[in-house]
Amino acid sequence: MKRLLIVAHAPSPNTLKLREAAERGARHPDIDNVEVVVKSPLEAGPDDVRACDAILLGTPENLGYMSGALKDFFDRSYYPILEEKQGLPCALYIRAGRDGTGTRRAVESIVTGLRWKWAQHPLTLRGEWQEEFVGQVEELGLYLAAGLEAGVL
Repeated sequence: MKRLLIVAHAPSPNTLKLREAAERGARHPDIDNVEVVVKSPLEAGPDDVRACDAILLGTPENLGYMSGALKDFFDRSYYPILEEKQGLPCALYIRAGRDGTGTRRAVESIVTGLRWKWAQHPLTLRGEWQEEFVGQVEELGLYLAAGLEAGVL
């Protein structure tokens, strides 16, 4: 069985909806052979990354950057997993009140350093809240889980 790790910061009701949507998509009833583990960035660490076969990251845009909680996750995990998890399939969603560019670049920089591979381009949910954001993140979770199960990630 493959394992998908979802590490998403959800400090607001809307970002919690997004994290729940990612999990719902990843746990789609048609997917049988993927275990889904969901953790906040402050709970997740190197051992969780070592145990997964793909990772989905989620963050709000905070002052043009990723959340401090996600940055903390990377600070604690980067060097312990640097040599072990190269090539790990990953994806990212950003809940951006503005444009999300700084947040995306910051996470992309870390992912490049870790030598993870993008399963899909980062999903940036820009501007005022829209309920369609939930469906987009659910689809992203489904895509990653289905790709893991099919062996294409």
